[in-house]
Amino acid sequence: MDSIKPTDKMSAVPRAEYPRPRLKRLGHPWVNLNGKWEFEFDFGKSGKERRFFEKERFSNEITVPFVPESELSGIGYTDFLESIWYRRAFDISSPIERENERLLLHFGAVNNRAEVWLNGKRLGEHRGGYTPFTLDVTEYVKIGENILTVHAESDVRNPLQPSGKQSPTYANQGCFYTRCTGIWQTVWLEYVPATFIKDVKIIPDIYNEKADVTVIFDGYENLSEICAEVSFEGEAVCRKTVKISGKHAVFSVDIPSPKLWDIGKGNLYDMTLTAGRDAVSTYFGMRSVCVCGNKFLLNGKSVFQRLVLDQGYYEKGIYTAESESDFVRDISLSMAQGFNGARMHMKVFEPGYIFHADKMGYLLWGEYPNWGLDVAMTGAFDAIAPSWREAVERDFSSPAVIGWCPLNETWCNSDEFTSNLYRLTKSLDFSRPVIDVSGYMHSPLHDIYDVHDYEQNPAEFKSHYEPLESGVGEAFINFPDKETRDRRAPYFVSEFGGTFFDINDIKDGESENEKDGRDLASAWGYGEKPRTREEFYNRLEGLVDALLSNSKICGFCYTQLTDVMQEMNGLFTFDRRAKFDSARLRAIFGKKAAIED
Repeated sequence: MDSIKPTDKMSAVPRAEYPRPRLKRLGHPWVNLNGKWEFEFDFGKSGKERRFFEKERFSNEITVPFVPESELSGIGYTDFLESIWYRRAFDISSPIERENERLLLHFGAVNNRAEVWLNGKRLGEHRGGYTPFTLDVTEYVKIGENILTVHAESDVRNPLQPSGKQSPTYANQGCFYTRCTGIWQTVWLEYVPATFIKDVKIIPDIYNEKADVTVIFDGYENLSEICAEVSFEGEAVCRKTVKISGKHAVFSVDIPSPKLWDIGKGNLYDMTLTAGRDAVSTYFGMRSVCVCGNKFLLNGKSVFQRLVLDQGYYEKGIYTAESESDFVRDISLSMAQGFNGARMHMKVFEPGYIFHADKMGYLLWGEYPNWGLDVAMTGAFDAIAPSWREAVERDFSSPAVIGWCPLNETWCNSDEFTSNLYRLTKSLDFSRPVIDVSGYMHSPLHDIYDVHDYEQNPAEFKSHYEPLESGVGEAFINFPDKETRDRRAPYFVSEFGGTFFDINDIKDGESENEKDGRDLASAWGYGEKPRTREEFYNRLEGLVDALLSNSKICGFCYTQLTDVMQEMNGLFTFDRRAKFDSARLRAIFGKKAAIED
């Protein structure tokens, strides 16, 4: 029954793929509401007072799910936007059977606070610009045309708003980029039964050849049982029916002789769950991750994490990829350089990116964009904890996600804040290692100890880590007088390199050192620019070898995969043109590490 029809002039809906690959509902219609919406600037933040939620027409038009700062939105306004409004219509052609069906309105992400109205009636709000939220609109829709209105607010200069790499100044500078306000992921409608499967969490157990499953239900009627059917590449693996008690079910499914999910081997098991009138499909990978001594173990083997820093920015869409194929492209580019994974840096990435990492066998660390948040302020924990919880819960079942790191480079020593966020993360997910804060300043609680080191001289860089092997002296710590290192934890250089390299300065392999009329005043990167590509390769090899040859280092993360706007230290340009020879880079990054089995 497809009784929802968007009122939309567009023939092609942008980002038309199913927006929640980890949990697909079967047998119930859904409608993508991306496309042309009406749009209104609200520079005076007076829209609520002027009752914009009752307004019959907005004066501008925007393409959702692209932020108004982006080219793809059709607006491209890059000054501060603290208050904006969206409006669009959709049609309901048949009544909802209220006792048997519900209609849900989903938002992938709206930055930073969203308030929603339907037909002039307030539905609710959500705070946190990086995680999904859902509103039940069953009691508010009517037959015929319905008007959906969304108000988004964001203030990156507010010290209690995490905003990641969004620039707090008018102009972009250094590693701060164009702001991203409002809707930046898919908006969609979905019919569900009166009681439906709300969430599924799966923990693989390769040693006992099983997967532990938790299913959460939403609704007011109690279901009696749930059936799980597991298959691998179309072949049935197991089928299990269990009784349900209350609003959840916890059980295990047997996975005999499991096909392991591994680097470059995205072996995924499919699972169909049926309960009452609801059925969903999901997937999982059989793999184990843990730390043991100074090693990171994947499936019981010591694996060196050859990660690249990926910021998830796109030239035309900024936060939002123009196409799902962009995710496959970026992961493929990374793997072709010799990397086996990425830090999803300072952003909660779109679900589609994580889905393709799952399929391609690509390691990921999940982060939260905490920059902009003053962790020393009263209220800081409340400003980040709810959204961080939502991020962990959203991606809990991803086999690609091998660890969590809620914070990046806190500039204030706040052990209580950082330790509490670590404890929250472990309470949500005990199955993965957690880094309390990437780089600095560490609290006493961390499963892996990491540093950020942008030293460009290979000999000096190597000397920072020789004490790990010799036992003489102290290994590199970003702020030894302000943070705590647990010497039992594996050591991880989670940012290094970042060498400033502007492809426009290089012609025929040699440096021209000419601006050619271009304004490069804002261009930025780490260290002195190499004069030639050969100089870059030599510097890079020295830095990388210093880490791969050290038997006490469990991984690195190279900064970074691509240039981002004015930050020119990527292996690719912002539009994904190669700066260097992939085979040459792969030979450098792909050497066997001393710590690997």
